[in-house]
Amino acid sequence: MRHRWLERCSVSAPAVVIAAPASGSGKTTLATGLIGALRGAGHQVAPFKVGPDYIDPGYHGLAAGRPGRNLDPVLVGEQRVVPLYRHGTQGCDIAVVEGVMGLFDGRIDEHRTEAVAEGSTAQVASLLGAPVVLVVDARGHSQSLAALLHGFATFDSSVRLGGVILNRVGSERHEQVLRAACDRVGIPVLGALPRMAELEVPSRHLGLIPAVEHGTAATVAVDAMTELVAAHVDLRAIVALAGGSVPGPAWDPATELAATGQVSESGAADVSGGRSSSGSAPLIAMAGGPAFTFGYAEHRELLIAAGAQVAVFDPLYDELPSGTTGLVLPGGFPEEHAGQLSANERLRTAVAEGAARGLPIHAECAGLLYLTRSLDGHPMAGVIDADAEFGPRLTLGYRDAVALHDSALWRAGARVRGHEFHRTRVTRTGRENAAWGWRTTGSVAEGAVVRQVHASYLHTHPAGNPEAIARFVVAARRFGQ
Repeated sequence: MRHRWLERCSVSAPAVVIAAPASGSGKTTLATGLIGALRGAGHQVAPFKVGPDYIDPGYHGLAAGRPGRNLDPVLVGEQRVVPLYRHGTQGCDIAVVEGVMGLFDGRIDEHRTEAVAEGSTAQVASLLGAPVVLVVDARGHSQSLAALLHGFATFDSSVRLGGVILNRVGSERHEQVLRAACDRVGIPVLGALPRMAELEVPSRHLGLIPAVEHGTAATVAVDAMTELVAAHVDLRAIVALAGGSVPGPAWDPATELAATGQVSESGAADVSGGRSSSGSAPLIAMAGGPAFTFGYAEHRELLIAAGAQVAVFDPLYDELPSGTTGLVLPGGFPEEHAGQLSANERLRTAVAEGAARGLPIHAECAGLLYLTRSLDGHPMAGVIDADAEFGPRLTLGYRDAVALHDSALWRAGARVRGHEFHRTRVTRTGRENAAWGWRTTGSVAEGAVVRQVHASYLHTHPAGNPEAIARFVVAARRFGQ
């Protein structure tokens, strides 16, 4: 036990945080290319993304050869950011953290008194003690770039601006002028990238197309980003700049679950205060493939630590894994694959029959849509008495939600922080119990709790809600019995 503790408390890898003055500056291209270029130079790179984004980590993972992870103080709590970082950097010698929006942009909260917005890149950089590399879209910039950099470097003393990368530079003369502006305020230039339109990755209504859906083209794009950064960024300077020494143990799923009081020290879910008489592990089927790409690596790790087996399957083609005692339907883009999902009638029938028999189902966003009667006219599983369709506007933002009814994951009254990110809408015609309630401009009752099914548009981060994972595995074990 002492050896395990020492291993978890070993020195963490240093990091650089890739930020920008605003969205659209090229952070993803730079971060992904930097991850790939550092890996090509012989480094073991840990990739991270600030915020709830599911798509960018897919490209990071392709470049790094290991899962991309998220650091989101809003969804997991500020106290878990450093432990999750240490967990994700195990076995690595450097980390690249891609920021979200502009450096100081985060959750808009008029009641927050701290200078740095919650969930911002600046907050995460400060928690990690890591230097920031600012990516500036050079189009339209000249000598005034010095004033912009001066402002970002001095706005908050807890954030250290370690250098700048000039992106989309128009010519050699343009680069000379920009470098002179950076020199004027003492900010080192770590790279200058020319305009490369062919590196644009196709996008749709919710941003980039996920790497899993984009297939070979995603790999080609990542390789091109890697080559571009390797040719135009000073990798040695980046490695020398990387820093941050964060104390304390790494995040450990078994420890988190043990704190909930619902799992035993051995990691098997407790039922009525003890292990199941059969001792068998519940089988949790987790949807994957092109239609269900939104998920966090910690989700599977928590399920396994709670004593479950996890079987990933593709609802476009596969049947429900034999022996399934719990089903996870994560987020994604089912609206782009509604026809194929509908055509897999055997799976739709199995899910509907399982739900009727009390199969625990955890469905978020895409999962919610799959459980409706129909999606854009295509028959779905029909577990929820509602229809879904592509909508006219994007719904986006953090939510402070309250569980309105007991379910396989939450007790009524439980408070969670989640995130909505969708452009579909559900037309409700049934009378199922709502899953969540929250306030925005008015009161909202959202989602559905039907028997052992919890379905909602709200994305939650499992690492921020280990008690829900423990309850779900308990429910799956009971169903198996």
